[in-house]
Amino acid sequence: MSQYYFDTESNTHKSFQLPGAKPHYNPDRPGQVEHIFLDIKLDIPNHSYQGNCKITLTPIRSGVDSLTLDAVNLNIQSVQVDDLPHSFEYNGEKLYIKLVTPTQVDKQIKIAIAYSVEKPQRGIYFIQPDKHYPKKSIQVWTQGEDEDSRFWFPCFDYPGQLSTSEIRVRVPKNLIAISNGELISTIEDGNHKIYHWSQKQVHPTYLMTLAVGDFAEIQDQWQDKNNSAQVIPCPYYVEKGREEDAVRSLGKTPRMVEFLSEKYGYPYPFPKYAQICVDDFIFGGMENTSATLLTDRCLLDERAALDNRNSESLVVHELAHQWFGDLVVIKHWSHAWIKEGMASYSEVMWTEHEYNEQEAAYYLLLQARSYLSEDSGRYRRPMVTHIYREAIELYDRHIYEKGSCVYHMIRTELGEEQFWKAIQTFVQDNAHRTVETVDLLRAIEKATGRNLLFLFDQYVFRGGHPDFKVAYAWDNDSHLAKVTVTQTQATSDDSSLFDLKIPIGFGYSQQEAKTFTVRVNEREQSFYFPLEEKPNFVSFDVGNNYLKTVSLEYPVPELKAQLEFDPDPISRIFAAEALAKKGGLEAVKALSAALQKDSFWGVRGEVAKQLAQIQLNQAFDGLVLGLKDKNALARREVVEALGKIKTPESYKVLKELLQEGDKSYYVEAAAARAIGAIAAMNSEDKPKEEKVLKLLKSVLEERTGWNEVVRSGAISGVAEFKTSEAALNLVMEYTKLGVSQPLRLAAIRSLGKISVAQSPANVERILERLTEISKETFFLTQVAVVTALGFMETYKAIAILQAIAEQTPDGRVRRYAEEEISKVQKSVGSDTALRQLRSELDLLKQQNQELKSRLESLEAKSN
Repeated sequence: MSQYYFDTESNTHKSFQLPGAKPHYNPDRPGQVEHIFLDIKLDIPNHSYQGNCKITLTPIRSGVDSLTLDAVNLNIQSVQVDDLPHSFEYNGEKLYIKLVTPTQVDKQIKIAIAYSVEKPQRGIYFIQPDKHYPKKSIQVWTQGEDEDSRFWFPCFDYPGQLSTSEIRVRVPKNLIAISNGELISTIEDGNHKIYHWSQKQVHPTYLMTLAVGDFAEIQDQWQDKNNSAQVIPCPYYVEKGREEDAVRSLGKTPRMVEFLSEKYGYPYPFPKYAQICVDDFIFGGMENTSATLLTDRCLLDERAALDNRNSESLVVHELAHQWFGDLVVIKHWSHAWIKEGMASYSEVMWTEHEYNEQEAAYYLLLQARSYLSEDSGRYRRPMVTHIYREAIELYDRHIYEKGSCVYHMIRTELGEEQFWKAIQTFVQDNAHRTVETVDLLRAIEKATGRNLLFLFDQYVFRGGHPDFKVAYAWDNDSHLAKVTVTQTQATSDDSSLFDLKIPIGFGYSQQEAKTFTVRVNEREQSFYFPLEEKPNFVSFDVGNNYLKTVSLEYPVPELKAQLEFDPDPISRIFAAEALAKKGGLEAVKALSAALQKDSFWGVRGEVAKQLAQIQLNQAFDGLVLGLKDKNALARREVVEALGKIKTPESYKVLKELLQEGDKSYYVEAAAARAIGAIAAMNSEDKPKEEKVLKLLKSVLEERTGWNEVVRSGAISGVAEFKTSEAALNLVMEYTKLGVSQPLRLAAIRSLGKISVAQSPANVERILERLTEISKETFFLTQVAVVTALGFMETYKAIAILQAIAEQTPDGRVRRYAEEEISKVQKSVGSDTALRQLRSELDLLKQQNQELKSRLESLEAKSN
């Protein structure tokens, strides 16, 4: 597109396994599904269709006298086996067919099931205009992963069954139908057209797809440079009028196909690669075999493309799945990291290929942080586990971002040449087959002779990662550098210790760095390195290849030198973080210099974040210069940092920026959020609420644009006024049906944020509105409601969350609602007195910052 484990129930991390979790296994196979043929007649106005599903099955054992298929909320009309009517039982979830003649090994049987569907909840989605959104497109599209194909056709719905497939669909004449594989024929039938698609390569049911709409078709293609006869069509299907956005957003696809074909050592394996951008999609993208569905929110206009690479990453991610996931298929959901981790790592690989190594290293750091946030704040789990409630729960940051980091560590362990040899062996040996994690280990050993089970045991089959504290000292008499490494995650029995070989580098401003590799495998170890002269800085884990957290406890001079001279951008970022923790005017000066001079925008952006952490007024002087940064991504970080320095000066510069505008949607949005946060602070010299709300209201009224980025930023800024009824009224206006979807979702989320200091009467208004909206079935709306309720500090929010958890058909929403219930239960003790204490504490922090700033200035002058 997410047994026992000795750290799953640790005292410091929440459990992944919620009540009701149980082991899941693939069912016994009565036979091999050879082919699935769907014949569908759509009735789009009534959100319904008639279907006929024909399944060809080759038994693998004799004597089977009944078959069990997955089929949820389908109207089963008849069942035939080998053209003979058969009796069946159906309970709304499973279809039981009693065979007249028991199976015989290798004697194929053909099952034909006539059925119909009315207003389906999952699996297949009907998109149409209504009174609130009269301009919405007419579309029908499907979504099978994880186990939702059973909601739109009867099948053996698990990834271990691979078969060829066909889809024939009757649609209104003005619409286009796209599916897997090759288009065999199109036949006109009065006011309708019948599209017939055939997928000749085997794939699982969750990758079968159908997309119908009044699309514009943009033709593109990939020609294999190693085989000039191999030309693969790469069409893009988008809403009419968005053709330029399609080329801008998807136009690198042929080059990506070339890149991944070469890296994976296997030419693109299917007859076409279509990308269909659909409305109201519930994921970013879905890698259906040869026909990926993408959210239309990925289509960039010219201004959005200035500092948005998310669409490019989404495109390469879903394309990578055509190999990892579609060509090589996971046998069970518990091994989903194999495909999702590689698709996520392909984002890193493409960034390195298309841009440079610094960009790729920073991209990988952001992925690591995403996983680390989930690990510390949500739960810790093994990447491979078959214990869950629903398979969709596995689709989290552990299998995507941590999976990407694991692939990078494999690359580090093997080296460039051997890594790609191993990956290519894995793909070639398992093409059109199913795999488990052990198959990847076997391919690595087959290709390279290396056994990486030690790495998988530490990072894949158990949860967690090492947390390192690194201290450094120099003995000038003996010319010895002492580096002490502590694994702070270690428990009393040392069961969570990691055993890794870590390179430590000693850098100099005028000569080449010296690197030593040490084995880190104890709770605390000190290493001594003889050097001819004292190094300027120390790099722990040179190249920053291992997934970890690291706290650098170096002296300030070494940190300053590392920030200035270390060639690795991630090491410079770690140095900036360590400097900010030390604080003081010297740290502010070093960080301010880096904000102006560092060659990489990612470091400059991170430095801006760290400057904002230092509670000194002088940090503002360094930050404000960053508003002139030519890179929009860096400017965005500077704006967000200034929003955390809540002073009249920071408000003034951000207000000017918002009024004058910026080339970047995201910079403007950050400014709108920030001025709201600053103006809502508890301070005597804060801006007047009425004027700030008037400014933000003008943004809401005037700055419509791509995906409502700027106006969503403004609504978040309004929500900072947690005691203001006027602000609440403004947010409430934008939660109404008819407001553009991205802006409405932002407003719904903001209701929770603004609720925490409202009057009891206003909290009741918020709860009533969220209760009303919670009855809507659109996935993103439900998530927005759950997010809002999770911010609230009232028991009444729990009842709404419980109702959502009980009624939603979506496992992700259910789990999220249950997690937010726990969050509300913890915060519900907050009352007016506690909020007053928070405000007073913020005021004391501000006064303390002013005093510290004056003291630092006086000390600087005296020195």
